[in-house]
Amino acid sequence: MSQHMIETEAAVQAAMKRQAEKSAVFLRQDRIFAGITFSFAALVLLVLFGILVSLMIQAWPAISEFGLSFFYSTTWSPSTGEFGAGIAIWGTLATSLIALLIGVPISFGIAMFLTESCPVWMRRPLGTAIELLAGVPSIIYGFWGLFIFAPLVQEYIQPWMISWLGDPFFAGPPLGLGVFTAGLVLALMIIPFIASVMRDVFETVPAVLKESAYGIGCTRWEVIRNIVLPYTRVGVIGGIMLGLGRALGETMAVTFVIGNANRFALNLFAPGNSIASTLANEFAEADATLHIPALFGLGLILFIITFVVLSASEWLIKQGERKAGGR
Repeated sequence: MSQHMIETEAAVQAAMKRQAEKSAVFLRQDRIFAGITFSFAALVLLVLFGILVSLMIQAWPAISEFGLSFFYSTTWSPSTGEFGAGIAIWGTLATSLIALLIGVPISFGIAMFLTESCPVWMRRPLGTAIELLAGVPSIIYGFWGLFIFAPLVQEYIQPWMISWLGDPFFAGPPLGLGVFTAGLVLALMIIPFIASVMRDVFETVPAVLKESAYGIGCTRWEVIRNIVLPYTRVGVIGGIMLGLGRALGETMAVTFVIGNANRFALNLFAPGNSIASTLANEFAEADATLHIPALFGLGLILFIITFVVLSASEWLIKQGERKAGGR
């Protein structure tokens, strides 16, 4: 073997050795990076688990005292030491459902207008104005709802609904404040969030898909129903869940307009309470014996409701993807 071939082989082996060393360094760096990112994710799960455990520990005295009745009893009386979460659960679910029933269609219409029908010169200022509504503090919504919106509801909306709809959900004197008004205020608060998310996901639909549908004679509604919505299903559900999360946990705005009455009534015009408003009103003056554990129990219930809602949204997304894949 010639000297040249020996030198060439040695150079090749040296190059392979250097490459192997670089690969080992890169592998170590990848493992370190994967470990760091995993620790971040694990930290979030650990904090979430810690919150759940701490809520359960703090709420256990009330749960052990009242048993399962704590979750459905409608008696909430700090003076007599009787606590049941039924009123707060009903108020939370009712106001959130009203907010979704009103806010989702309006948000969908706003997003459709901004992406499909709005003149180009108007899209940016109108979209910015809607997004600015999301930055308004909730206490401002509460003040506005109490002093401006509630009187309007009392004078113009509730009398009409009482005369046309009536029992059992729309009855009694028009008070202005109540579960229905709280739901309306929540709807106004979640519309910017849902509309912004829907607009962003609608803009991700490739123009060629919509143009092809228009080219074969589809109407605008057919394009939206058969092209835009199936393509953006995950984002739309995510936006709705974002709005629902805001509605479930909203505190100050609801506290101002819900009436803060610890009584159960199917009448949506009657004053009520939600989990968040009960916590805001009573935590500062609560007694440590059973009152504070009961309030922690309300926090635990709100945590569970949020978890169930998010799990249901994930299930809906998976079902939609499965159906879309089976077509």
